[in-house]
Amino acid sequence: MNTIEKDMKKSLWRQRIGYGSSDFACNLIWQVISLYLLYFYTDVMHLKAAAVSVMFLVTKVFDGFIDLAVGFMIDRTNTKWGKSRPWIFAGAIPFAVTAVLAFSVPDISQKGMLIYAYVTFILLSVAYTMVNIPMASILPALTADPRERTNLATSRIFFSCIGSTVVSAFTLKLVDRLGGGNEAVGFRIVMLIFGVVGCLVFFFCFFNTKERIRISEEKVSIKAILSCLIHNKPWLLFAANIIWFFGGFVIQAGAIIFYFTYNLDNKELSSVAATITTLIPVVTNLCVPFLSRLTTKRNLMIVGSVLHGAGLVVVFIGGSFIPVVLLGVVVAALGYGLKGSMHFAIQPDPVDYGEWKSGINISGTLSAVNGFIGKVGMAVASSVAAAMLAASGYVANAPVQSASALNAISAMYIWIPIAANVLTIVTFLFYDLDKKLPDINRELEARRKEN
Repeated sequence: MNTIEKDMKKSLWRQRIGYGSSDFACNLIWQVISLYLLYFYTDVMHLKAAAVSVMFLVTKVFDGFIDLAVGFMIDRTNTKWGKSRPWIFAGAIPFAVTAVLAFSVPDISQKGMLIYAYVTFILLSVAYTMVNIPMASILPALTADPRERTNLATSRIFFSCIGSTVVSAFTLKLVDRLGGGNEAVGFRIVMLIFGVVGCLVFFFCFFNTKERIRISEEKVSIKAILSCLIHNKPWLLFAANIIWFFGGFVIQAGAIIFYFTYNLDNKELSSVAATITTLIPVVTNLCVPFLSRLTTKRNLMIVGSVLHGAGLVVVFIGGSFIPVVLLGVVVAALGYGLKGSMHFAIQPDPVDYGEWKSGINISGTLSAVNGFIGKVGMAVASSVAAAMLAASGYVANAPVQSASALNAISAMYIWIPIAANVLTIVTFLFYDLDKKLPDINRELEARRKEN
């Protein structure tokens, strides 16, 4: 290997690690939100589950519109650092600060506490949008090679799983130790640590990525954007799956601590299950570059959905027999890891299809619309989860829950995610872009050279 080849390989790996590390930073906060925010609001802040249900719906829908605004502005951003990278840099500190604020418990009335929760969660969501939407919109600009995009997406999922595993394995232990038994204090200190680390990692990402593919700076009208979206069949299918993917994930992740605490009477095991759920996908993720050579991304998405659903069935069959339950958690995690890798590997492909068909590139807007759909899906899912707890008669911190509450928790952890997997399988049976993409990319490359 000559010097030029060594430098190229070094540059590739530097970018893969730099890009992937951004999701490590995101998940230090995002995973805490997914696993513990509902618990934090109901059992630490002592807010009513019904009020939390409404709050999740309102704040997430509002946040979805912020996604659209950020994506729209990314497409109109032109700096020497590119379109997306400046947003990652600018959002790093606000993301860390708002994470601490959202997991703090002020000494005020319950009404004031609810208002505080609304404000801080909205601020955290806006800060999350500032760093997360650019992570998606930047991918088409990093490389035009579909295989390298899969490698970059694999790196992102790998670091995402590492970040999620850190949260799953250590958060509750750190909360207990650093808070001295006071969960309110413990959560605030833990989020301060995670926020600082995440902020530094975002800066690392900024300095180790480069937007190599020049995107057209032509201003695009709203009408042209809508036309591009409506006539982009691969994106329409991908967009539908965003709802099933994130909706199912949010409900299941939020139910882990409830399911193991109350249905299995083993709260400590919730950390074990959460760690498995985030660590096992690392193994799957490392296999993705090899698996992608054997079959299409669409097929791998379907296989992942089958495995995820099958694992949850095993959890149900296992009942209170812990070894079988954990086996099911492992199988489900393998499937989820494969689905997650494919979700991010597929995401930039409809951007290329849209540019090929319409002649315009709207990667920022498209990423923002994806974010908006995901936020709405998560809003509905989070609201449904909280509403199910409220309607079932769930009582925070009660040593024993009613049968209806246990059934609701079981539905959240097992049956709703299974239904989401079925919808993913059905959706991707109609997805056929993988085979067309090489020809599309060759034609796009020729157009870019002409311009």
